Amino acid sequence: MALKLNAIPFQSSKSLASAIPRAASLRSPKVLMASTLKEVDTVKKPLREAHVQVTHSMPPQKIEMFKALEDWAENNILVHLRPVEKCWQPQDFLPDPCSDGFYDQVKELRERAKEIPDDYFVVLVGDMITEEALPTYQTMLNTLDGVRDETGASLTSWAIWTRAWTAEENRHGDLLNKYLFLSGRDPGTENNPYLGFIYTSFQERATFISHGNTARLAKQHGDFKLAQICGSIASDEKRHETAYTKIVEKLFELDPEGTVQCFADMMRRKISMPAHLMYDGKDESLFEHYSSVAQRLGVYTARDYADILEHLVSHWKVGALTGLSSEGQKAQEFVCGLGPRIRKLEERAQSRAKQQPGKIAFSWMHNREVQL
Repeated sequence: MALKLNAIPFQSSKSLASAIPRAASLRSPKVLMASTLKEVDTVKKPLREAHVQVTHSMPPQKIEMFKALEDWAENNILVHLRPVEKCWQPQDFLPDPCSDGFYDQVKELRERAKEIPDDYFVVLVGDMITEEALPTYQTMLNTLDGVRDETGASLTSWAIWTRAWTAEENRHGDLLNKYLFLSGRDPGTENNPYLGFIYTSFQERATFISHGNTARLAKQHGDFKLAQICGSIASDEKRHETAYTKIVEKLFELDPEGTVQCFADMMRRKISMPAHLMYDGKDESLFEHYSSVAQRLGVYTARDYADILEHLVSHWKVGALTGLSSEGQKAQEFVCGLGPRIRKLEERAQSRAKQQPGKIAFSWMHNREVQL
């Protein structure tokens, strides 16, 4: 869910996208924070940034390596998919329009929703936008050399995973969309799977955290059905995270030099979630305002970003890598030292944010003002 660091160029049919232009290093005077670690400065940035996309950067021998991992992916990655007959559907959590009690069920849902404050709904709408963008990642994954679904019905392990993962993410967006409707309150991969799978490892853990926190807050506000909805989505995201981190773990085993350099490259670009170009036709800083609310509520914070980075560094045992070239060692030092640097920047940004309190009207909350 919400991170603002420049990432993979995914295009969405729902006015969302993610982009990974080459970004300045953390030595830039800009401060990173909020539910994306948003850049804090006084210069107004264009809504969309143009950038040159590098393509097909992976050499042929590494493409063959991914093709050789077919059996490994079948035994280690596909096990994290639920059988189709056991997958939940949005209708399992929502009023049944075919039942005689449908209107009473909707009335009950709306009574519960009335007790939830506007700032929570700002974050929930942002979650929905993020989830509705995620299925477009199938397009991105199908550009990655060596793992793409060549026909749309390929039986390779990589293709089966991509289609099933996309279906699960699509259900997340559908469920949140329909809940909000009934309530009445209406991330450049260079075609490189190294970069793509590092990104999704980070992104899936971020959405697991954010949906888990929205579940916790829904329970605090007394809507236990909404808590169940958000918790179920968080559970799916956790499985997805496990699968993607396994893939990168395998890449570190087979090619530590190339993987650590890609890890550093991705973190230098910074990670951006698919909602960071959200726009309602009015507020050109909509994502930054949404991020501020998410940060204040504790749904997703700059601290979470640093935690995820340090978790991945530890899980992949990046600090223990040996036999690296000088460039590999530089990449290793960069990613291992990045977490503490982000925390220091976040502390400064938090201090500055407290000095500039304010409210902003959100169009998706009928232009009611919400505290940033």
